[in-house]
Amino acid sequence: MATSFDVIVVGAGPAGSAAALAVARTGRSVALVERGPFPGSKNMYGGVIYGRILDGIIPNWWEQAPIQRWVTRRGTMIMTPTQAVTVDFRDEGWGVAPYNGATAYRPEFDAWLADHAVEAGATLLCSTTATGLLKDGSRIFGVRTDRPDGELLAPVVIAADGVNSFLAKEAGMYHHSEPKHYTLGVKETIHLGKQTIDERFGLRGREGADFEIMGCTGGIPGGGFVYTNLETVAVGVVLQLPGLASQDKRPEEVIGALKAHSAIAPLIEGGEVVEYSAHVIPEGGMHMMPDLITDGMMITGDAAAMCLAAGIWLEGVNFAIGSGYAAGQAAVEALRLGDVSAAGLEGYRRRIESSFVLADHRKFAEVPDLIMGERMQTKYPQAICNLASDIFTVTNPVPKKGFQSMARAELKRSGLKLSEVGKDMWAGFRSFR
Repeated sequence: MATSFDVIVVGAGPAGSAAALAVARTGRSVALVERGPFPGSKNMYGGVIYGRILDGIIPNWWEQAPIQRWVTRRGTMIMTPTQAVTVDFRDEGWGVAPYNGATAYRPEFDAWLADHAVEAGATLLCSTTATGLLKDGSRIFGVRTDRPDGELLAPVVIAADGVNSFLAKEAGMYHHSEPKHYTLGVKETIHLGKQTIDERFGLRGREGADFEIMGCTGGIPGGGFVYTNLETVAVGVVLQLPGLASQDKRPEEVIGALKAHSAIAPLIEGGEVVEYSAHVIPEGGMHMMPDLITDGMMITGDAAAMCLAAGIWLEGVNFAIGSGYAAGQAAVEALRLGDVSAAGLEGYRRRIESSFVLADHRKFAEVPDLIMGERMQTKYPQAICNLASDIFTVTNPVPKKGFQSMARAELKRSGLKLSEVGKDMWAGFRSFR
């Protein structure tokens, strides 16, 4: 026997919970469908939550959210197998409200956000898998599930079911899902204890550190990260799927090499691995984004490839929350106007076009390909580290060389052409200006 709602949201991650919260707050009935036993139960997390989007959704969210640490130290590390150069930045202002970024465990954070949706009136259906769409011609009007009572009916369905969304595929909304646009994120969580973490990372209280790393993936296009939770440290890599498939390496070998590097090993020495997890990540940005709207359905979060991988900025949860909340608002608007066709749901696109969600993706549309290119992945890390070594190596009694002379010599040694460097600099300038 079918059960009816105004809106059905599939997936209780940040995008889905934000969508359900937006709908429930208006008094509309909304089902939040989650295939795990509880929101966040099947998720890994390999980064930092940037909470500005929450300011307008849950006032003073930082007073109640299950945060591990507030990130006050950001580092970008470029390494070779034996070298590392780090740009290390600290800001004491990031350690006080309203904060800049935070580390969190996804099971805790996702459950907290879903609880807000439930408190607002959403119906949470856990251990429930949406097995397909209910359609009348091109119009979607609900989902089939593996529940005993079967079908869930609603004029609007919001697909927040993660990367490679089954529902979006069934609706024919994916057109650009090339393998090169996907990475495999693999992470180890290592228990060290708060005191040890504070001492090794130079932290106090709830201060946290986040390092993004390039040149650490053994020739596979990708990158790495190290960040601190309260009692644990997360160490991981993101690996482009075709690059991983072409090499005779397993992801755990790449993490093992990163953990053994002289820049990382002293930070995690003596720690105990308490979690190993892996997750496919959409990193192609605008180049892989599906159709976002069809009759009776919208796509949001990772299902819509809303993950920014721009080297300096690696963000996903904030885009999920922003896009999910906008989808919920658009659903309510379309129901009020009595038009849930693709045209009636265009309020979703209007909202994310005028916000950071699509503005940032458009601005940095070309950056993922630049970051994943061979020169950025292999030649530049080696050249930068060698140049740093030349600069800081004392050559007495030989006279010191000038920076320009050393840079020219390193370009020649690394096989980089000045024209290539200029091309990459121009591409970066156009994106980051």
